Amino acid sequence: MPYELILIDRKDRVGIITLNRPEKLNAWSYHMGGEIRDAIESFNKDSSIGAVVMTGAGRAFCAGADIRGWDSQIEESEAEGSRPRAQADAESYIHFVARSKPVICAINGPSIGVGLTMTLPCDVRIASENARLAMRFVRIGVLPELASTKLLGHIVGLTHALELMLSGRIIDAAEAGRIGLVNRVVPADRLMTEAMETAAEIAFNPADSIAAIKSMTWDALQEPSLEAVMKREGREFNKAMERPCFKEAVKAFLEKRQPDFHRV
Repeated sequence: MPYELILIDRKDRVGIITLNRPEKLNAWSYHMGGEIRDAIESFNKDSSIGAVVMTGAGRAFCAGADIRGWDSQIEESEAEGSRPRAQADAESYIHFVARSKPVICAINGPSIGVGLTMTLPCDVRIASENARLAMRFVRIGVLPELASTKLLGHIVGLTHALELMLSGRIIDAAEAGRIGLVNRVVPADRLMTEAMETAAEIAFNPADSIAAIKSMTWDALQEPSLEAVMKREGREFNKAMERPCFKEAVKAFLEKRQPDFHRV
């Protein structure tokens, strides 16, 4: 389907989504969010795609929510005598990304507010040295969303997360790399190459194993019992040994060649 606010492309086994409102620094709107979901879901259904790269057009990744859209929402709610509220989907964005194929965020510039929290449930974050990141919510009188009050602490640690959320300050890419908010920082002209190489490396692997790893990791994040985590790992490990991809890997090892997981 044609999109208004994003561009989609593909290279080999990697799908590419580009947020495409460069004149507004790719400001996020509910419409854009819906298009992103639709594009990822279309890649989820395409067996020839193994991973997705998401980036921004122009000099920003996503500089936050479209405040003009919020202004209209406030005016409408005041006219109706109600309060503006965040829209909720039947399936949360967090659960959607958790069940999707791996998503690698190539953060090319400002990644502010929702422009940062939308990346937190994604699998890998690679930042250009030009990136600037912030949990800016407190500066506009609202609170962090998209489960970021849990995810951010899990990613960078409690005190780093609290400092970012309580201050709302903008940090540069180097600091984001130091505290683990992004996996690594690369020169701007290397960003997409690095992201595509990472995505291709992930997409090479067996799709069933990738899906099981993501599912187990997200369940383990919410599972308080270590024993339950290990039991599930054992079940999934045994299932994996029954799949053709495991047999192909063993055969390839013995024949001293690369396995081909997507033709078995």
